[in-house]
Formats: sequence, structure tokens, C-alpha cells
Amino acid sequence: MIRLLAILLLAPLLPLGAQNKDVPRNQPDNLSYTADGLMRFPERYREWIYITSGLDMSYTATGTPDHHMFDNVFVNPASYRSFLETGTWPDRTVFVLEVRGAESGVSINQRGHTQSAEVMGLEVHVKDRTLPGGFGFFEFDERHAPAKMVARPASCYSCHEAHGAVDTTFVQFYPTLIGVAKQKGTIRPEYLKEIATPKN
Repeated sequence: MIRLLAILLLAPLLPLGAQNKDVPRNQPDNLSYTADGLMRFPERYREWIYITSGLDMSYTATGTPDHHMFDNVFVNPASYRSFLETGTWPDRTVFVLEVRGAESGVSINQRGHTQSAEVMGLEVHVKDRTLPGGFGFFEFDERHAPAKMVARPASCYSCHEAHGAVDTTFVQFYPTLIGVAKQKGTIRPEYLKEIATPKN
């Protein structure tokens, strides 16, 4: 009885992260908005967890790119740790998609491509229960000025809702995390049906 009472008394003193799985609001570079609802850019995102890179990815079979592009995806560390435990992303998860050009013939490289030093684009995908539909997309310019959420009904929303393996996220492209989702049983039934359907 005394032990139970001590636990109950100490519970309010535990850090917020120990009481629930939501991402703490007071850690550097976590999700933050201005007073008028613009998202502040997480300047130190490259210190976050790197989860994947893609080369010349496209969600349509038409058209041929006239140049090659890499995209790199980073997620805030607290959300990454939560995903490893649960197989789902907690509220206030932030993904940064960094786009760089693909270069060939750099230094001693004779084949294949390396990534350009210049960042060609920056997009952010946020899971936030306060947003319409519970998530949103933001596009940032090279100045990293606070950005307005991409308005619905942009195609990025319907695409992620229809094809995301976990929640509205493309975990199917995250090679170190798709196995976690399978193990935890958090892959969406709609996605499992989609990959089971033969492609024409």
C-alpha cells in the first residue's frame, strides 16, 4: 500500500515524455508554430535521425526526368524512438524531405551519382492532431522563413492517405522501419491489400 501511494505521489513529477508517447514540446527543433500559424523551420534537422534516401522517385509511370535527383528523409529523434517501441508515429512527429541534385564525375568517382552540395528543395510532413485531418505539409524556401501549410485538397494529402503504409507515412520506403511496423502489426490493411493486388 505504501509503495502504491509513493508511485501515485511521484507520477505528476515525471517528465512529460515518461507519462505519454507524445513528442515533448520544449525540445530544440521540435514542431513549432508562429503566433499566426506558420511553421518554423527545424534548422538542425540534419542532426536528426536519417531514415532513407531515394533516387529519381516518382509516383507516376509517365514522363522521363531530364536530370537526376536524390531525396533524403530525416525524422525528429523522439518520434523515431517512439516508433521503434510502438510501430506508429506519435503526435507532433516531424519529417524533413531534403532534395539534392545527383552529380556524376565528381572527384575520383567514375560511375554512379553523388549528391550535390546545394539543397534543391525542402518539404516537411507533420503529424499534428490540431491540423485538419491530423497532418500537414509545408514547403520551405532557401531562406527557411516560416511557412504556411500547403492547402487541401493538394494531391500530397490524398496520395499519403491512400498509399501510406503506416498512418499517412510512406514507411514502405524506410528500409530499417518497415520491419518494425510488420512486427508491431501497425501496417494499414489498405496498404497490405494494395501490394497484394497484381499490377497491370
